[in-house]
This record gives sequence, structure tokens and C-alpha cells, in this order.
Amino acid sequence: MKTNDPTDCGERPDGWPVPLRGVTESIVATYGPNDRWNMAALGLHAPTAPDEPVTATTWGNTRTKRNFHRQNSGVIQFTDDPREFVAAAATIYEQPEPVLDASHAWVAVEATPIDQGTDGGTEWIKWELQPDVEGATVRSTVVPTINRGFGAVIDATVAASRLDVPAFETAVLLDRLEYFAETVEKCGGPTEKEAFDHLTEVSEWRSYDRK
Repeated sequence: MKTNDPTDCGERPDGWPVPLRGVTESIVATYGPNDRWNMAALGLHAPTAPDEPVTATTWGNTRTKRNFHRQNSGVIQFTDDPREFVAAAATIYEQPEPVLDASHAWVAVEATPIDQGTDGGTEWIKWELQPDVEGATVRSTVVPTINRGFGAVIDATVAASRLDVPAFETAVLLDRLEYFAETVEKCGGPTEKEAFDHLTEVSEWRSYDRK
């Protein structure tokens, strides 16, 4: 039975093109001072009540944080291509247009800082994301399937991005990456394996000292 609760799998927050539950992984495009759109991975925290906003947190002095401050806006995209997530999370990924070819749906948002602090020496900012209700677009829908390799790639991008953050233990992160590598090898398809190989190359996590 459907409810008005935005966390219900059959509902979605007002103005958003897809349902959001827990932390939904997305790619955000933000407009930079070089007139290019920077792509970055961004976890969207679903509201826990109908009157609450969708939020996201940036960590460190990233391009996304700086562009949010400059423009107070961005374009949130949803894709199931793991290669796009690796490029967005682990490289400087800039494009002339804000929407990727691999995106199934997207929406322009207004980004407003609502909280900030420091954790383990790293600055964080929490942003309220308000969608442009006239601008949400769904280009295509897919039949959901479960691929453990895809999930492992997404989790691996998070672990790799924390390797040089003092608040996280390198040895623990490397253990996670080893596990994710094994999962991708056993359970992933060609795109997941290509994505993980790219992440390994750009992050150089296999060369890190465990101490």
C-alpha cells in the first residue's frame, strides 16, 4: 500500500524524478569558473518526513563545494553505469554540458548550506537541495536487477576517496578495497570490471603502504 511518506519505495519527494530511500547515489554536475560542468558523485539523503528536504554533504574543499558556493545550483543525475561513477568520484571529470549520455533521469537543484563542521580535520558542509519542479526529466526507465559487482564498485569509490583523509585508517580502507576487487571479479560484468580497473589505475590504491 502506498503512502505519502517519501521514504516509501512507491513514492518520491516532490519535484524529484525518482524515489529516494536512505542514501541514494547520484552524479551532480556543477558549473565551474572555467565554463565547464564538473561531474562528481554525491549521496542524496532522503527525507524522513514529507515536509523535510533532500540533503547532501560535501567533504573537503572539493569542486562541488566551491561551485555550490558560487552558483548555489547544480544538476542531479541518476545512472546505472558504474564507469560514470568511477570517473565522477575518482577523477577530474568535466564536460561542456551538464547531462551525461548515460543518465536515465535528472533535475536541476538549488543548493543551500544549512550546517557545517569538521570531522577528523576535514571540513564538511550539509546542503539542502530544492528541485526545480518544472525541470525534472526522465529519459528512460530500466527493469531493476541486482548485480553485486555494481554495488562493490560504488562502495569502492567511497573507500578510495578516503585514502588520504586523516580521519580514516589506510589499512582498513585497503582491506575493503581488496574485498570489493574480489567481489567485482566474481560477480561483476564487463562494465563493472572496466570501471573497477579504472578506479584502481587512477587511485593507485594497490601501491599504498598499509602502515
